[in-house]
Amino acid sequence: MADLIVKAAVKEALDDKNVASDFYDALDDEVAGLLEHAARRAEENDRKTVQPRDL
Repeated sequence: MADLIVKAAVKEALDDKNVASDFYDALDDEVAGLLEHAARRAEENDRKTVQPRDL
């Protein structure tokens, strides 16, 4: 799967914190899981459109 997060944006959001290099992979995995869950929920509700409530 492609990278879902932008490392520069994460670093900027965390401002003055150091970010471990493996943090980005873990965050990407979490985001992928959220997307899979949202897609499954939309499908279970007979929708093709994923909406905020699916999170």
